[in-house]
Amino acid sequence: MPPDPMVAPVPARLPRRLAAIVYDSLLLAGVLFVAAALALGVTVAAVGGESVKLHHPLQGNPWFSTYLLLVCFFFFGGFWVCGGQTLGMRAWRLRVQRRDGRGIGWWQALLRFLSAGIWPVPVAAYLDRGLGVSVGLSLVAGFACLALALALRLPDRLSETELVVLPKTPKP
Repeated sequence: MPPDPMVAPVPARLPRRLAAIVYDSLLLAGVLFVAAALALGVTVAAVGGESVKLHHPLQGNPWFSTYLLLVCFFFFGGFWVCGGQTLGMRAWRLRVQRRDGRGIGWWQALLRFLSAGIWPVPVAAYLDRGLGVSVGLSLVAGFACLALALALRLPDRLSETELVVLPKTPKP
């Protein structure tokens, strides 16, 4: 049953957004694990196992980091463009859409991904100064930056999209 066009979509609130992020983070961790294993397998095949043991060619490699970043983008962007929902968003009945209700395109997905990914920048800049901050404090600061970006709906504003709650579907 399609949603009623006369009913205005309800914007997603912060707790629901965070719950979907936690769910998707667990899924993304598995995808990144497989992607890293694939890259390691290709590296071992190309340079040999002994060379990999001695030199760790993927550690600190900007190409490897870029590859993992692209995997993250295509994970989220693919779900957003093809259906408007990641698996975590589906579990929490959320959908990303344009303000007129249509699905988003790849450029909007890229803007959304980049703007949602800026929350660790203040934390990374703070930690890069060598101030000896504990892991716990950096996680708290990162979570606070994420919550602030989501509360201000920064990814929605910059990509001209909205994250809405879907109505419950009646069970037959």
